Amino acid sequence: TASRQPSDLVWQQANFDQLTALPNRHMFLDRLHNELRKAQREECFLALLFVDLDRFKQINQRLGQEGGDLLLAEAGRRIAACVRGSDTVARVGGDQFAVVLAGLEQIVCVERVAQHIVASLGRPFESAASAAPAQVSASIGIALYPSDGAEGATLLRHAAHAMDEAKADGRGRYSYFTPDLQAEAQLRQRTGAELREALAWQQFELYYQPIVNLRSGAIERAEALLRWHHPQRGMLTPADFIPFAETSGLIVDIGDWVFRQAVRQVKSWQRELGPDFQISVNKSPVQFRSDAAFYQGWIDYLAEQQLPPRSIVIEITEGVVLDGPRHVIDRLRQFRAMGLQVALDNFGAGYASLSHLKKFDLDFLKLDRTFVHELEDDAGNRALCAAIVMLAHKLGLRVVAEGVETARQRDALVAAGCDYAQGYVFAAPMPAAQFGALAKAGLALLS
Repeated sequence: TASRQPSDLVWQQANFDQLTALPNRHMFLDRLHNELRKAQREECFLALLFVDLDRFKQINQRLGQEGGDLLLAEAGRRIAACVRGSDTVARVGGDQFAVVLAGLEQIVCVERVAQHIVASLGRPFESAASAAPAQVSASIGIALYPSDGAEGATLLRHAAHAMDEAKADGRGRYSYFTPDLQAEAQLRQRTGAELREALAWQQFELYYQPIVNLRSGAIERAEALLRWHHPQRGMLTPADFIPFAETSGLIVDIGDWVFRQAVRQVKSWQRELGPDFQISVNKSPVQFRSDAAFYQGWIDYLAEQQLPPRSIVIEITEGVVLDGPRHVIDRLRQFRAMGLQVALDNFGAGYASLSHLKKFDLDFLKLDRTFVHELEDDAGNRALCAAIVMLAHKLGLRVVAEGVETARQRDALVAAGCDYAQGYVFAAPMPAAQFGALAKAGLALLS
């Protein structure tokens, strides 16, 4: 043991920074090399973040060497707290750190880490050397494997160059080495800021598309569809902004606004159109992962409005269903225990199978528009549709067809025993006042 201690100490000093206890530049390059080999084998991407503390020299002069060292050690701890245990954080220079993020699924995961680091280092640093806390910001450059380089030294150089761009743009931010990726990141940041303004300035509006009972022709339900009255770009549909809302985390606040707006609207329509009228609201996979306690506020709001929970139907996509069966089953059971009803949207368009209908606690099955469009000229698809409807009915589900555009599609769905349909053959999504008038007047089905 005594003979090993000196060699262990030499190895420690050769590979780790004595001030922060983080890997030093030598160890960092070694780990980066190994992660790059792994990424190459598994054909996945890797991100390298180069972090530089802004104006550290001036702060170090004010605090003195001891105070500056304490700040650097704390900065290292804060950066390490922003990443996973499997990621690498190293001190590669005086006030410079580097982070290797491997095994990530999407580029937005890299941005979340970069945003977290910027926010964490932006908090005041308490210092015994000064009565006033030290205020530091950080600039981060991001380079990606394989698009920005295949070698560790190349990636580090490109990430450092991107960091210089972040400083030139005003410090306290992150920048990509690739111009196209940087433009996309700036678009996401700009759209995220605009979405916050949209919530604050009430620029959102719900449109409603009728869901028609195929037996009676009556409008018994509606799907709420979000629209954004953008002050410069005009009317935007969810495809234009929901991805940005999801990556920024604002989808939770927007979804809460949609739910409460739909509750107020269904209360009005239940008085005018009948107590069984329902409104469906869409729920993204990001929302679905939120804490269950958040949804208790929805149930409380329904009780406050004196409405039964079944007045609202939560529409989930197959992406939610495939996200993890145990997690999904537990959340669906929570919804059902609350009294909310659940519809599986876009069935027939992707990977969700008939087995999911038995596994998950659902009320409605919504046939995807691509499946519906193939009913007109394909006898095999019509037979398959009838079989799906029959199986759904045996499982206690009602079936809704989306995107019905022609009378022949509607007739094929009626022949298959489908319960409900929505689409342009009946009506396009419309503002609440127009929908209410249409539902009260009645809808004449195409002959």
